[in-house]
Amino acid sequence: MVEGFAAKYGPWGIVAGASDGCGSLFAERLAAQGLNVVLVARRQHLLDEVAAGIRRRTGAQTRTVAVDLTDADAAQAIFDATADLEVGMLVNCAGGDPNYRAFLSSPVSAAEALVLRNCLMLVRLCHHYAAPMVQRGRGGIVNFSSGAAICGGRNLVTYGGTKAFDMVFTEGLWVELHDSGVDVLGLVLGMTDTPALRKLEFERGRLPSLDDVPEGAVTAASVVDVALDNLGKGPTVATGDDVRMGLDLFKSMSRNEVVRLIMTASSEVMGTDTREGD
Repeated sequence: MVEGFAAKYGPWGIVAGASDGCGSLFAERLAAQGLNVVLVARRQHLLDEVAAGIRRRTGAQTRTVAVDLTDADAAQAIFDATADLEVGMLVNCAGGDPNYRAFLSSPVSAAEALVLRNCLMLVRLCHHYAAPMVQRGRGGIVNFSSGAAICGGRNLVTYGGTKAFDMVFTEGLWVELHDSGVDVLGLVLGMTDTPALRKLEFERGRLPSLDDVPEGAVTAASVVDVALDNLGKGPTVATGDDVRMGLDLFKSMSRNEVVRLIMTASSEVMGTDTREGD
């Protein structure tokens, strides 16, 4: 199993957003399957810790690229750092929104940063690394989306829009590449227990402490399990019961009905009127 996985998706994998949560766990699971891994994220000290743990537990080689994915030249920095590697797996799992604020309550630069990181960077990385995969006739690409992509919602205007782009982009990429030997998969995440989610929920007053698990959240390990179990079965898979149930419910509703339902539900949870912007 390990040898077959490494032959299909190796010898190197890249994980963007690898400093914690799903990204760091995904990188370790790839290493356990026989791949060497490139870890990409902003914070060098966290990347160093993750890389050291992966080397210690799996024996895999690691390389770190500390770069802010909202920088205009971030993609080129990653390309330059991996120019000597044969990359057979690309995982894009960066892209959470740490603010959870109304669109007009933040500067437009905050929205632009989300678009750059979640859309343009994903496009650039997929375009650069997919081409040699197609030439070799093997490889894999996993792009993370979100339940926020299903419909527009309060405080998720730009984030939801970028994740909808990611979902449809990945589905289109699957259509074009699925006969080439390259497996493309889009993951639609629901509530997932990560450090970023705990921080957000704690700041919103919905979590007593950062040591608690948000109610209804699935583990990062289960997300990685779903991804690895569904490689080659794309284009899209949901990773949490909340997203699966939502998709089933929404099948019988118009988009307008779905948006109004989400608007009402979020207003009740937040204690705000549906006409308010925040």
